[in-house]
Amino acid sequence: MLFQNENLIVRSLNEADKFFLEKWLSDPSILEFYEGRDHPFDIDKVTDVFYDSEDDVVKCMVEYEGTEIGYIQFYQLDDVTKKEYGYLNENVYGTDQFIGEKANWNKGLGTLLVSSMLNYLVKRKQAERVVMDPQVRNSRAIKCYEKCGFKKIRILPKHELHEGKYQDCWLMEYKKLK
Repeated sequence: MLFQNENLIVRSLNEADKFFLEKWLSDPSILEFYEGRDHPFDIDKVTDVFYDSEDDVVKCMVEYEGTEIGYIQFYQLDDVTKKEYGYLNENVYGTDQFIGEKANWNKGLGTLLVSSMLNYLVKRKQAERVVMDPQVRNSRAIKCYEKCGFKKIRILPKHELHEGKYQDCWLMEYKKLK
């Protein structure tokens, strides 16, 4: 387990989590903003992307009250991305997440998850900044991130290829208080 906050647990992925990821990432309402409805996942794609990839992304399952409800990942920004975003010699992390169980939408769990991850990254990883890049049209996620203390920094034009079209994204930042 990476951390727990109230009834929320974030832990490393295990083998059984493949089936949750396959379910969530084949659901058009999840794919609308995460990966794209034109790229649903099957078990082989889940295995390839979440289990067989050799990257520096920490991939985690989110549980609430003992039930798997979503996914979160975090990573330290590489030098190329830091330069692109305008950061120099800082410890900057990025994160991506979704609540996969729609019955848990609009209950404040996204806010609890993001704020808990911020706390973890700042305290345990000494992150000075945490960034996200949601699509401009993803107003629900942006509202959640703003509740957690993220600020819109600038538009990243045509930043993400999504459903065959390049989408503008917000560079959003949480800056550690000194």
